Amino acid sequence: MIHNRSALAVSPDHEVALDCIEAAIDAAAPETATRAAVDLSGQTLTIGETTYDLGEYTEVVLVGGGKATGGVTRALESVLGESLSGGQVVVKQPVDTATVESAVGDHPLPSARNVEATAAMLDIVDEADEETLVLFALTGGASALLSAPAGDLTLEDLQTTTDRLLDGGVPIDEINAVRKHLSAVKGGQLARRAAPATVAGLLLSDVVGNDLSTIGSGPSVPDETTYGDALAVLDRHGIDPPAAVREHLEAGDAGELSETPSPGDPVFDRVTNHLVGDNATALDAAAAVARERGYEPLVLTSRLRGEAREVAKPLVAVAEEAAATGTPVDPPAVLLAGGETTVTVTGDGGRGGPNQELVLSGALEHGGSAVVAAVDTDGEDGSSDVAGAIADVTTVSERERAREALLANDAGSYLSAAGATIETGPTGTNVNDVVVLVVPDVDE
Repeated sequence: MIHNRSALAVSPDHEVALDCIEAAIDAAAPETATRAAVDLSGQTLTIGETTYDLGEYTEVVLVGGGKATGGVTRALESVLGESLSGGQVVVKQPVDTATVESAVGDHPLPSARNVEATAAMLDIVDEADEETLVLFALTGGASALLSAPAGDLTLEDLQTTTDRLLDGGVPIDEINAVRKHLSAVKGGQLARRAAPATVAGLLLSDVVGNDLSTIGSGPSVPDETTYGDALAVLDRHGIDPPAAVREHLEAGDAGELSETPSPGDPVFDRVTNHLVGDNATALDAAAAVARERGYEPLVLTSRLRGEAREVAKPLVAVAEEAAATGTPVDPPAVLLAGGETTVTVTGDGGRGGPNQELVLSGALEHGGSAVVAAVDTDGEDGSSDVAGAIADVTTVSERERAREALLANDAGSYLSAAGATIETGPTGTNVNDVVVLVVPDVDE
């Protein structure tokens, strides 16, 4: 899975860190997670704890989007066979599908082909009636891949706003509050368009805390945010959107546009959403591998968030405490964390992403011999083409240059030159970031 593993596995501690990363990504594979959650026995389809009698429907269609939706689609096609009528999904990487049409879109910024593919998906949703079962597969990346500009907004309006939100280090839940109110599909609006059909959402979480309304901006989930909330996000973070975007949000806040459907709206009467995989799935698998390798694992959190370079500091502090006192875990140990950190871009033209910033900051801050590794489980750290990085104190021997790179948001360039970046290519899954800190035995 890790293409350059042999170059990175320079010690037993590096090896176990890489083992944990591979196990985490593998466990969160969408086909694995979907098959564990879905079963078909005769005409009875079971998803989680909910059953659907396929005999009650004239059509079963599959729609959706996201980086990992290809794997969900393949699993559902395999389970349902001829019971599946067809459908349309929007993915980032090409995927071979048998019954469902798959269209490749762009991420993290929406594109014209995203809009075209989403329109084709919505045509299927709009045609659904009370005798249709709509399977809605949603995974990380769908907020960009499922693009349907609301009202008179243009694709360029969405692109510019998304770009400025990402560069501003805005947390994902706040980014999505804005996206929902610039879209004709997000924030429960897919459910509104599908009614009165039955909708079964299959969600693979890429958000901290698994808030279903935040995953992919919640197309099938009630929205508790408002146009006013979206405006507040822009103002709080000093984001200056295109004039048309602010005018649209202000019109909505003034009651001139329909709000997104909120909890209790009857459009959700026949909608059930099922969480089929998340970051905890990945961390549990990593912990199991660490234990097999003779290291005591400790999962610190699956809700990591904040500025990546700052988040690194308390993590390495825990590693140092473990090495010094055996608290909260006795070495040799593996500390695990997951979530979604952010980067506020202040440099110009730097390379990298939040996981690379976390690793470089951690290696600079650390005063011991722990190994620090972090990856985005989708294989792409931020807008870079690597998954993340792995480092220890020897990686930052040129400390002044490393500090300058971190300050310039250029952690990727430094870590790449040091041979410390982790290369997986697109993994086909997306359940947030995974951070691994390997604390060696103090007696070795």
